[in-house]
Parts: sequence; C-alpha cells; structure tokens
Amino acid sequence: MTSDEPNDTPIARSARGSGRRLRGAVAHYLGTAIVSGQIAPGDKLTGEIANAEALDVSRSAYREAVQVLTAKGLLESRPKAGTRVLPRSRWNILDPAVLAWAFSAEPDVAFVRDLFELRAVVEPAAARFAAERRDNNDIKALRDALAKMRRHTLATEAGRAADRAFHDALLGATHNNAMMALSASIGAAVSWTTEFKQRTRGLPRDPIPDHARVCDAI
Repeated sequence: MTSDEPNDTPIARSARGSGRRLRGAVAHYLGTAIVSGQIAPGDKLTGEIANAEALDVSRSAYREAVQVLTAKGLLESRPKAGTRVLPRSRWNILDPAVLAWAFSAEPDVAFVRDLFELRAVVEPAAARFAAERRDNNDIKALRDALAKMRRHTLATEAGRAADRAFHDALLGATHNNAMMALSASIGAAVSWTTEFKQRTRGLPRDPIPDHARVCDAI
C-alpha cells in the first residue's frame, strides 16, 4: 500500500486463525498487488503502523509479511528510507508463491512469454541429458506420470499434478544436481503456464502426445 492508496482493504476478516495464516494472507495481498502492477516498482509503502491498521492486522503480522516479500526480492527496506518495491529484474519470479500471485488474476503478457521462453531453453536440454543418463527408476517415474496424465487429463488437478510429476522426473533423470534443484521452480512454472493455456484457449491442444514422444525418446 503506497502513501496515496486508500485504506480500504481489511485482511483479518478473511484470514482469522494462526499468525502464520494471517502473515500469509497479508503477503498474498501485497504480493498480488505488486506483481499485478497495482503497486509499481519504485513505489514506497506507507509506514508499518498505518498499513497494519489499514489491513486490520497486527504490526507483527504485517512486518513478517514484508520480510517474506523481501526474501522473494519484491521489496527492500532501509533505515530512514522506508520500504520500496524493487525493479522486476530483482524479483524471484520462479518462486512458487510469486508465480501464484502473478497468475491469481490475468498475468502480464511479457511475464507469461518469459516463462515459456525459459521452458523452451531448459526442457529440451534436460531431455537430452535424461536420454543419456536415465536409469530404470527414471523411466518408470516418467511412464507412471504419463499414465496418470492420460487417465485424468490436464483439465483436472490430478492430471496437472501428474504433469508436474512428469517434469520433475525429467529433471531427475538428468542426474544433474543443479538442474534437479530447479525442480520446484520449473514445476511451478509448468503448472501455471499449463493452467493458463487451458483457461485462455477455447480448444487447447492436447500436450499429452508430445509428452509421450519425449518419454519414448528418453
């Protein structure tokens, strides 16, 4: 919330419960506002007391939420300078929570493009390494995930979970620790971009045959 934004967004009514839940609700609200552009890079947030009162939360819950966003690269707090939104280039856009905030509404076109381009770079290379290094357990994991995708389809949460499992198995089959460390981030990107395609296309193309060809090639 910036200095010129009206104080009309109570959080506590919809997030009563543990401190962790309340902190998460505040982080979600602020994170969504930042990622959507409602609070722009360079904007300075109003003070802790004013924002906590505006959101109807405790100062500690607000402070902890700011710490969460700071850890994800969205905010920076400096003594006497206050808290500002950092440039997009500083954001950890592959953080699963940041991706969830971005796709909670209609994401920026450039943001979606960047994710698809990242996948276009990482996934073919991962498939190549997987084909060279996979073992029987890797093949089983890929085939099991593919079978669940076919059974449930990507129109269901179970099918999308199987899609994530397929991509996790693909990265695992590279036996490259650096690539395997990307599993949560790439998995979140796969999940949200897949859901985005499903909801924005009238008749989305079925990607399961493509997954089957990748599995067979590996």
